[in-house]
Amino acid sequence: MAVGRETQVVACRKGQALGLGGGIAQRGTFAKAWRNDVIAVAMSPGYRHVPKPVCQITTELRGRGINTGEIILNAGDGTPADAPSGGGHGVAFGLEPREIEIIGQHKLAILHHGNVKEHFIYKVRFELRKVAVPAIVLCQSPLTFEDFEEIGVSTRNKAGETPGKVVGIVTGIVRNADVPQVKLDEIVSKVKMCLRELS
Repeated sequence: MAVGRETQVVACRKGQALGLGGGIAQRGTFAKAWRNDVIAVAMSPGYRHVPKPVCQITTELRGRGINTGEIILNAGDGTPADAPSGGGHGVAFGLEPREIEIIGQHKLAILHHGNVKEHFIYKVRFELRKVAVPAIVLCQSPLTFEDFEEIGVSTRNKAGETPGKVVGIVTGIVRNADVPQVKLDEIVSKVKMCLRELS
């Protein structure tokens, strides 16, 4: 598939997509990029969880020449068992061994897990306990590195209990809504900066 000026090979979709026109990838989908530079990780789709912006963000990154894969988690609803408040209608958030392996093969992860801060910060902690990969967190609500540090997550500024760490945050990303170009530019800028730091 040609994206921008470079040809990138992308294998996509585990099965038939959801929604009108097949616009939402099914849970368990892994779209592999040519190289394992960046992986965009999305929550499972459902009537409240719509991972739509992740596809738009992935397309923007690929268009800017960044090799970006995408994975839609199979058990990306709810909150982890050790989170103080439940979410996702009693469903427990988790990662399959295959998902841990896939995410861990990349240099950088982009994590988008919803809008409720008290839920997604614990999802991020759960993931970064399992994979030693730096991550940029995308969310709608206001958020700081200190929010993660308070629950033991390693960040760009402070070592915590997780082998993976949060190295960037982009707020104002609304699920099931188009991402404004200014926010896409911010994501691309932070991804490029992190990849330079990792080189």
